Amino acid sequence: MEKKFFIFNKKVYYNFFIKERINAGLILKGWEVKSLRLNKATIVNSYVTILNRKIYICNLNISPLKTVCNYVKCNSKRMKQLLLKKKEIEFLQNYINNKGFTIVVLGLFWKKSWCKINLAIVKGKKKHDKRNILKKKIWNIKKIRLLKKSI
Repeated sequence: MEKKFFIFNKKVYYNFFIKERINAGLILKGWEVKSLRLNKATIVNSYVTILNRKIYICNLNISPLKTVCNYVKCNSKRMKQLLLKKKEIEFLQNYINNKGFTIVVLGLFWKKSWCKINLAIVKGKKKHDKRNILKKKIWNIKKIRLLKKSI
């Protein structure tokens, strides 16, 4: 079953090679959930850090609604904790420490009434890698056009 992302990070596929994908839960406040329901979030520069055996997401910007009460302090860039099992946290920590990978956010999606986040273990692409991938895409498009004309 394919997930339907309501917020998606397109730049990940361009800038990184994706090794693994993991789904995780988010610990959110009430106003954050309401804002996410209205797609008021950006994940372009967000990344994951591990502090004291807990995983946090940084730079996930959720903008507060205008209707939020004044007595609630809305910190839109606070570090949000992710919900993962211990084995998954150790797996991610091994990748970061030993193999030089990074964890970035692919997208946010709803599973029933819960907001989930799709994480990816990635390694950065170099300039020549990006060029080769673009050349392959262009060649595939030309190949399909040639096959359509010949048939």
